[in-house]
Amino acid sequence: MEKRVVITGMGIYSCLGTTLEEVKNSLYNGVSGIIFDQARKDMGFRSALTANVPVPDLKGIVTRQQRNFMADEVKYAYLATRDALAHAGIDQDYLDKHDVGLLYGNDSSADAVVKSVDTMRAKKDTTLVGSGAIFQSMNSTVTMNLGCLFHLKGINMTVSAACASGSHAIGLGALLIRNGLQDMVVCGGAQEVNPFSIGSFDGISAFSTRESEPTKASRPFDRDRDGLVPGGGAATVIIESYESAVKRGATILGEILSYGFSSNGDHISSPNVEGPAKSLENAIRLAGINPTEIGYVNAHATSTHIGDTNEAKAIAQVFGDHKPYVTSTKSQTGHEMWMAGASEVIYSMLMMKNNFIAANLNFENPDEDTAKLNIPGTRVDNVHFDTFLSNSFGFGGTNSTLIVRDFKA
Repeated sequence: MEKRVVITGMGIYSCLGTTLEEVKNSLYNGVSGIIFDQARKDMGFRSALTANVPVPDLKGIVTRQQRNFMADEVKYAYLATRDALAHAGIDQDYLDKHDVGLLYGNDSSADAVVKSVDTMRAKKDTTLVGSGAIFQSMNSTVTMNLGCLFHLKGINMTVSAACASGSHAIGLGALLIRNGLQDMVVCGGAQEVNPFSIGSFDGISAFSTRESEPTKASRPFDRDRDGLVPGGGAATVIIESYESAVKRGATILGEILSYGFSSNGDHISSPNVEGPAKSLENAIRLAGINPTEIGYVNAHATSTHIGDTNEAKAIAQVFGDHKPYVTSTKSQTGHEMWMAGASEVIYSMLMMKNNFIAANLNFENPDEDTAKLNIPGTRVDNVHFDTFLSNSFGFGGTNSTLIVRDFKA
């Protein structure tokens, strides 16, 4: 018999804040985390826009040797995971005595690779790269570090699936729990925030150039959108079986009803309609619910013309006459890439628990396709929804859809 999968803890390190309370307030007040970064312009970037996510100083929190192994995205993920475990009421003694799993989305560690290569080229001596370089430069840097730092003994794996990585990590964790292979999994997504990690995106003109008004640059679904804004940080969600949560007396925040997925099998960077629609349809079918039960959709919408258009078509096709609220929190955060699928579950949970829907910032003029959706350009107050759907899509046509419900015993 399949097990119920519940959410018992959340932690985040975001341009909107580094605690759940800070992030909730930023969502509620329509705060944007987007800034102009002169250093990027000096490097020759076409767009110097980015989310503002300072790298934390972990001195005094983890040892010097441990810090030597941690890339920037690991530092974000460490703090998000520490807070999520505390939020779930899980201490180190519990982790030591149970086989807790770890699935985290990450698809780059560019900064560490660039620095290592620069040293080798300049010094002509590989020994000067440093002992921590290999552990910082691998895509699995997040899970290898978190697994050791928190002494996790269950599954340990990095999910590398472009901008759907964080969502797939949660979905795969839910599948393991549902089928009795793990009782608890630490899931999430992390994204480094530095010029090296996204320079190639800038090179193909993927970013908005609305540099004179940084907070107005990310415009999901708006007719005048001109590209995405890169962001990042880390988000961690603790999921476990209902039986596990009850046994340890945990506060249950929500339930993961389903995980839908698909692949476009088409162009490597341009999404189609069929793939995303199939991901939504699979999630709704597996959840065993009627689409009308979904009150809110956290869209993938990154503020690109083709991506937003085709997602709008997919949502309209799947929901038909039902018009749930649809927003993209990327209007506030920019595109958090490998992190986004996890952070947007947290953003949606915070809105659901506090009876509001954050504004889709900068949504001033719909186009032909986005006009068919119920997209609020201002905050919606006093709205109660108990079920939401979160989309994450990525290069290569990978699609992930999660459906989460407020917990009902």
